[in-house]
Amino acid sequence: MQEVLDWLHRRTGAHVALVMDGAGTMESATEDFPREILRLLAPLLTRISGGQLAAAATEVAGWNVRCERLGAYGSPLVLVTAARSALAPEAIALISHSGSVMMLLRRAVDGERILRGFQDKARQVRFAVFQALMAGEPTLARRMTTGSVPPLLEADRLRVHLLHCPPAHRERIVQAHLDASGYHGSDLLVPCPAFAEHLICLVADDLDDGDGFGGRAGGRSEVLRRLVRDNPGYALGISGPHPLGTTAGAYSQAVHALAAARTTPGRVVSYRGQTTLEGVLPRQSALAWARAVLRPMDSLPTITVDITRSLMSAPRSAVARLLDVSRNTVTAHIKRAERALGLDLADVRSRAVVHLALTLTSTCAGEPVEQQASACLDDLLRTERAAAWAHTFLRPLQVPQRRTLQAWIDANADAQQAARHIGVSRNTVRAHLRTAEALLGRDLLTTGAGVHDIVHALRITAVQAV
Repeated sequence: MQEVLDWLHRRTGAHVALVMDGAGTMESATEDFPREILRLLAPLLTRISGGQLAAAATEVAGWNVRCERLGAYGSPLVLVTAARSALAPEAIALISHSGSVMMLLRRAVDGERILRGFQDKARQVRFAVFQALMAGEPTLARRMTTGSVPPLLEADRLRVHLLHCPPAHRERIVQAHLDASGYHGSDLLVPCPAFAEHLICLVADDLDDGDGFGGRAGGRSEVLRRLVRDNPGYALGISGPHPLGTTAGAYSQAVHALAAARTTPGRVVSYRGQTTLEGVLPRQSALAWARAVLRPMDSLPTITVDITRSLMSAPRSAVARLLDVSRNTVTAHIKRAERALGLDLADVRSRAVVHLALTLTSTCAGEPVEQQASACLDDLLRTERAAAWAHTFLRPLQVPQRRTLQAWIDANADAQQAARHIGVSRNTVRAHLRTAEALLGRDLLTTGAGVHDIVHALRITAVQAV
């Protein structure tokens, strides 16, 4: 606007201002505009800005003044020109036409601002839907989006596609697939707030409208795969199908699949269905043990429990970014949980214990437990099924990788200390861990979510050997 006003001043010699209301509040003006006349013009400006007049000319304090309302009725903007001598008809016409141009510019700027506001709100809604699904609350996600429920929530199942790409590329991909409602057809794309190189794609698995990310020919699943093929720095991990209420489980599978994908030639890996440790433990005894471990947390605030649960699959800095709180806040809640549990959650073995207990209680939520003494974890891990699980889990590893994993766990997941302990370089340790990620299908170095299975498998082999 300022550039147009200055241009008008150069062309006509008049001083020009945009006034916002009858009180003479200026939005912008040329450098030497006589501000003192606005007080004298107050009654006239009030009538014009109120829609009683469209334009008026008068003389005030030796100035020839012309006022014109810009835009439709009710617009508070008034274009005020002041000159020492009467303006020529051509100058008046130019000023009036320029006022129309300024209103068009203003509408364009307002339209851009409104569009950015819509995009920001749509981004927030998409993230809120994702968070609700991660919390196992698809009904809450529907309530939050009443009137514009995303098609994804109509699906029975979904898969999580986790795309690894440069951070700057994520928003470009999100925008490329947006529809008019602010969603992504039958799917949902959310830049991960915790890991800058992750784009989370929630993909409806049972909608057959040709507009989803599932395996349908021509769907956007193929687009994601083509992105990986065309960009050497990309990789894609794909979960198995999950009900909407277990989105967190699908995300966990995608994380592990992505860890394997980053070291495989095609850089696209679908999660291989694997038996879980909690699935082979004696159900009643394991659930009784888990509830006993977590019982001290029953009196803690919900946010403390949520932060502790998040810590099981991400480092503290990532948890802070995910929840949009400071790292000090995360640390304070973790210390509260540590005091309640009597455990040091900075220790990888303690985190593995709590993670197993949380997994057991979430997968068996509401299931009654027969009255019995709570078994200790070592007793649960001595069963034949647990031993078979550990043997199968560790079977793909060669001796060097297994030795490195043991040293890494003994060093509390510190690669430098593990390297000193076994007499190799830190880079060698990390190379072995990357190989283990691909062989085991577990993420060890990005989120660290796969370390718990490593801890338990190695513990089982140690217990069995005693």
